[in-house]
Amino acid sequence: MTAMPLPYTDDPDTKGFWDAARERRLVIQRCAACGHCQFPPHPFCANCAHAEIEWVETTGGGRIWSFGVAHGPTLPGFQDVVPYPMIVVELDEHPDIRIVGSLVTGPEAPINSVPPSAIRIGMPVDVTFAVVSDDVTLPRWMPRIIEEAQP
Repeated sequence: MTAMPLPYTDDPDTKGFWDAARERRLVIQRCAACGHCQFPPHPFCANCAHAEIEWVETTGGGRIWSFGVAHGPTLPGFQDVVPYPMIVVELDEHPDIRIVGSLVTGPEAPINSVPPSAIRIGMPVDVTFAVVSDDVTLPRWMPRIIEEAQP
């Protein structure tokens, strides 16, 4: 099996995101001047162009805003897991921010562990993290378990 491609984690614009993911925290950028929150990361504020950006932690909760299913052909590292869903998550705390990722049944589950037929727009999800190398921990999403009210 060919290894899946991994992100470059030393880029100055995204390093804070990857450092936080290794600590199992999901972060987004916030402008120190105007307070605008943004993702994906940029070297400056997309709202006011200020260069002072800070990383702020989120709860990692959200809802599926959209999804698709990858079938072949794919990059060689993904051919053993097709078909697999890809989701776009709208964050609960920041509904204007959406993050693309994988929907899985558990932190170390394969990216094809949730059947596409089980995915619904609006499905609540929570972030989890999978360690895939010494340098890379990937945020992934799991369906939120909603506890039913007891009578």
